Amino acid sequence: MAPTLKRRTGRPTTSVLSLEGIAEAALRLIDAVGFESMTMKSLASELGVAPSALYNHVPSKAALWLLVQEMLMGEVDVSVFQRLPLPSAMAAWARSYRDVFAAHPGVITGIAVLPVADSPRTLGVYEALASALCAAGLPDARIVSVIVAFESFIFGSALDVTAPENIFDSGEDAGEHPVFARAVAARAALPADPADDAFEQGLAALLALLPAR
Repeated sequence: MAPTLKRRTGRPTTSVLSLEGIAEAALRLIDAVGFESMTMKSLASELGVAPSALYNHVPSKAALWLLVQEMLMGEVDVSVFQRLPLPSAMAAWARSYRDVFAAHPGVITGIAVLPVADSPRTLGVYEALASALCAAGLPDARIVSVIVAFESFIFGSALDVTAPENIFDSGEDAGEHPVFARAVAARAALPADPADDAFEQGLAALLALLPAR
């Protein structure tokens, strides 16, 4: 089971490590160089400790993923399910989730396929969602599918926030694809940020999947 993010007790060493501090340093490196390029040695250096000291707290990069997942999922707001109607709560949760991962797009491909076992905060998020959907009348067999539909959309939208502004520019081929080129130009003229507009459009479509009551 993944350890809870708490500061260790006992006699401190020269550099006191906490699981929270390790997760924060790992996230900084992932943001800078990507998870694949980050090594336990480079993380130890970032923390100012010997690799052996780091391994005393986190035995592997796989365990490190769980720490990062726990930290980020703890930032996703699920309190909305206790105080808002389901459609409003789902919308607020989705916006919170997108904001958390748009700030750290380098973790998405790893965390999106990471098993939820041993991640209490992730399971807590899913339990809040499942409970709200169940209370609204969604059959148990559909709950996970709806969660996956929302989550897949959220991860894609988080990546879209960081996409280049000219990602849809047809360049010299615009004349051969006039309708699409015209649509791209019209999108650029929208008052809202294009990524935000796309997110809200998609979110509205997904909210229509929810039970009416």
